[in-house]
Amino acid sequence: MYVKAKDIISTLLSMGDEWQRENLIRFFKTGKGEYGEGDKFIGIKVPDTRIVVKEARLRVPLEEIEILLNSEWHEARLCGFLLLVEDMKAALPKARQVPTVNAERREEIARFYLRHARKANNWDLVDMSCPKILGKWLLFPQADGSMPDRKILYQLAASSNLWEQRIAMVTCWMLIRADQYDDTLRLATILLPHPHDLIHKAVGWMLREVGKRDMPTLEAYLNEHAHEMHRTTLRYAIEKMDENKRQYYMK
Repeated sequence: MYVKAKDIISTLLSMGDEWQRENLIRFFKTGKGEYGEGDKFIGIKVPDTRIVVKEARLRVPLEEIEILLNSEWHEARLCGFLLLVEDMKAALPKARQVPTVNAERREEIARFYLRHARKANNWDLVDMSCPKILGKWLLFPQADGSMPDRKILYQLAASSNLWEQRIAMVTCWMLIRADQYDDTLRLATILLPHPHDLIHKAVGWMLREVGKRDMPTLEAYLNEHAHEMHRTTLRYAIEKMDENKRQYYMK
């Protein structure tokens, strides 16, 4: 029996806490002119939202997830994206299955996510969804055996929407974990001039992840680009280096 969005939202509303709501309003910068301007919170901690997702996982069709993603409530949108993460996880091939198994379902989930990407309108919604949805999709073959086209990441990076741009960068986390760094480095270079702090942090974070797996690749990139990086990006990128190297690049 499938679960309806209205029942999920009703459950979430019953879990709200006013003190937590006030904290979230401040933490996610919902004031006038801030990046989360106007967002509305019920007041639920992420682990509690995950409990709701666990109870409903794989029983919420896409049309009901769409209702969640269109909700005025931040936690309802988070719930929708986490349900999509569960759907993608279930569609991944198991250890002894051919890589193309469930390819059509993965494509459906990824395309659905892309159509609703702007509903991930804060950094937590982006960071908890795109790597495990788009990132996983990009790592497995399509039904015809070809790999999904990664030009979608460059289209997102070229968007005028802050959240789509962050999705482009943070999706690379799964590619990095598969020891595939080229797209991360190209996208980082494209986004280096970006004016927003949330992109500075995302770029630095992904570069740091590259360094955790392949420090020579990170150092080669920094040797070429450190001089043009925003200080926030650079600080994030070099965080796992030893003190001498950190001082070298900061100077």
